[in-house]
Amino acid sequence: MSTLHHGYFTAGLDADPELAAAIRGEESRQADGIELIASENIVSRLVLEAQGSVLTNKTVEGPAYARYYGGAEFADAIEALAIERARRLFGARFANVQPHSGSNANAGVFLGLLKLGDTVLSMNVAAGGHISHGHPATLTGRDYSIIRYGVNRETERLDLDEIRDLAREHAPRMIVAGGSAYFRAMDFAALRAIADEVGAYLMVDMAHFAGLVATGLYPDPVPHAHVVTTTTYKSLRGARGGLVLWNDPALSDRINYGIFPGVQGSVMLHAVAGKAACLGEALRPEFRAYNEAVLANARALAQALGAQNVRIVSGGTDMGLMLVDLTPRGLTGEIVAKALEHAGLAVNKNQIPFDPRPPEAPSGLRLSSNAGTTRGFGTAEFATIAGWIERVMQAPQDAATLAEVKDEVVALCRAFPIYPER
Repeated sequence: MSTLHHGYFTAGLDADPELAAAIRGEESRQADGIELIASENIVSRLVLEAQGSVLTNKTVEGPAYARYYGGAEFADAIEALAIERARRLFGARFANVQPHSGSNANAGVFLGLLKLGDTVLSMNVAAGGHISHGHPATLTGRDYSIIRYGVNRETERLDLDEIRDLAREHAPRMIVAGGSAYFRAMDFAALRAIADEVGAYLMVDMAHFAGLVATGLYPDPVPHAHVVTTTTYKSLRGARGGLVLWNDPALSDRINYGIFPGVQGSVMLHAVAGKAACLGEALRPEFRAYNEAVLANARALAQALGAQNVRIVSGGTDMGLMLVDLTPRGLTGEIVAKALEHAGLAVNKNQIPFDPRPPEAPSGLRLSSNAGTTRGFGTAEFATIAGWIERVMQAPQDAATLAEVKDEVVALCRAFPIYPER
């Protein structure tokens, strides 16, 4: 063997000490800290091994069984398996599992179904919408005419009358539902009726509640929407990536071409294998039990926080995440999020609806029960977490308090280990 390749196929992570130190640091952070960020979860060893497999070496373009490159026999089988599992899990006729992310899935649908400059009616990011639905800083915001709807000021919930009025006024080509910080049940049948009235497509982004949809614990958008997008992590607790579902065969070519070659090139086959793995896990009976626990834990956390003079936006939650308003405590999300991170609790700051404060220092925090439930926490543990959040809020600048909470967090985490043999 050439000396140029000495150790190439045998040396592991220790061959790169700087990289090894950073990765092992992240392993320790995850093992000894509590993840409350709604966009994160903890995958199984099965998903880790599928994504870290030799599929990393294989390049394919185009749909399964119609590739532009040869040597795709097993690549085709893996993608076909992921598609079949996605269709079965969500009861959809068609699925595309190639999107590299949820944002790519959304951009591909926009490109496939719309013309540049078409009008899109979507949820304002300030009210809980997602940036990939037309935020001015994104391609979707640049390339399409975006009209934004929000939530009712009193209920902090979707106002179907407002959405209907805006749709009638602006005649959008597409209406987008779903967001990153909206956590109440949605009436997809009513949204479809509005879309049909004005001749629009209805697209639902269910990234934050796909796991609940898969297990019958949240309203199902698939029978009502023209197209549904999701990520495959978050509530599906799987590989990072995106997924598109639809039922109308007349849309198939347009959606598929919107993804490839529209917004991306070759398939990240190792990620598709990870998606196949997590979709297979989601088809098992225990996945419903997991999602039932996600809901119970989120509601326990919301109730415990509410008892501590922390206002829960809209008064509660219908999924595994919530938005808390720190205004009654005289604090900002930026201050509390940084303090909680020092205490071993990872959260993200977030604007609340009609927030008078800027995104950089908003009035709220977004919290999730997804990852904690994955590692085995129950309602008692989430009540304890609420108590830790309260202690940090009382003294966000006190290093001794943060260190004390951190020690207690580590102790709880070690009672619920992840990847214990690593």
